[in-house]
Amino acid sequence: MTYDQVLGAIENILREKLNHQHMDLFSPQARLNEDLYLDSVLILEIMLAIELDHGVELPEEVISRQDLDTVDDLARLFVEASDPTRNQVEPAKELVFTRAEREAAERIGVHGEDYVDIKVHCFVSSVCHAVKQKQLDHRPFFFGVWDAGFAVDRSWRLAYHAAEINHDFFRDWFERLYGPKVRQWYQPEATKEENLAAMLELLEHKKESEYLMVMLDLFHLPERENKFNQNPFPHYLMLENTDDPAVWMVRDPDFRWEGKIEKQKVINAIMRPTVAGGFIFDAADIRKPSAIDLRDYFLACFHEDDNLLTSAAREIVRAHVEGRDGVTLADLSRALRELPVISIRKYGLEHGFAFFWRSLQLSNAEFDIICDDIEALIQEFKALHYVVMKLGQTGSDALAARVFEKLDVLDSMERDLKRRLAQTYRLWCDTRGLLHAPRHDLEDAVA
Repeated sequence: MTYDQVLGAIENILREKLNHQHMDLFSPQARLNEDLYLDSVLILEIMLAIELDHGVELPEEVISRQDLDTVDDLARLFVEASDPTRNQVEPAKELVFTRAEREAAERIGVHGEDYVDIKVHCFVSSVCHAVKQKQLDHRPFFFGVWDAGFAVDRSWRLAYHAAEINHDFFRDWFERLYGPKVRQWYQPEATKEENLAAMLELLEHKKESEYLMVMLDLFHLPERENKFNQNPFPHYLMLENTDDPAVWMVRDPDFRWEGKIEKQKVINAIMRPTVAGGFIFDAADIRKPSAIDLRDYFLACFHEDDNLLTSAAREIVRAHVEGRDGVTLADLSRALRELPVISIRKYGLEHGFAFFWRSLQLSNAEFDIICDDIEALIQEFKALHYVVMKLGQTGSDALAARVFEKLDVLDSMERDLKRRLAQTYRLWCDTRGLLHAPRHDLEDAVA
């Protein structure tokens, strides 16, 4: 395909097949996320449509690339793939590890102050923001993130947010580790108006050291970045009053953003029926966690022999292949649409390794290799998602087999990472004279 043909195909897919509502700024220079509101899933849908409609298949390594910014970037991938004289695609390692190599060039290793800060869970990122302000290490709190809770509903659909998911586990452990009581001010039995009134009262009278968290629908706050373009997009951030009563200071640690937004716009996002939640805590109570509490938290979080997300994805695929509960393969793409939102939590493994690496003063070079392997795991989840989408559209038995093969690969990759993390954890315990598990728990010890 020529460049113009690819460009036309992308525009046609967005307008006709996807009925995309944000085409006013469409052009080669249009930014995929900021201008066209295309999330990673929509970009994969464009790639899949071009492959199925025009017969131009991208190599798997290219599909999971992270350096796509504009429509032009996307179009040129297919132009290169259509050229029979093109050079062979770069090895997967060079594509997959671009991020790790870039970070390595920008930081002084895992022991440097500029070590990149992973943000993959809005509740955890918010409370950790306060820990960082106290100059304490927040990284061990991410032990609970890489296998954090998600839901699978009766229609075999994966969801990162659901009524049965709460943050009690993180709240309880934050109090035990760092001290502050995270109080839930949002009352589920109260009306939205009553909860808003309670929040406004708290905001007006809270102490300077207190942090007020609220859940809102980020989809209805267009001033904020929404890379996943979820609708709805439940998300926690923090609010402060400003000198202007019509404007709030909004702090969003998970997306590394803070700025002033008109109060009424924020309230509109809070009042959406799709969201409900809020907490407040006092950072003045933050203290350094004990080694024993950190050990116990790690053990409470760590599932060395069970990769929860991969297991759930496998059962969801099986349900759709077998037609359980009335679902069909045509429903599969929708069922796993939120896989990218949940799979990025695996980046939290970097924080787990980084905490132990810093404590034990292990080598930067070894840590970079681990980061490469974590990055490869994330990219394999993206490759899986693409094949799942293709399976949902084609119903191919061969693709179904390939999906299960990729799930097995993901299992193996994550088990290897967890095995290395368990070894490092045991070394950390040994250097501090700690049992690998409490005495009353020795039968379930990691060692």
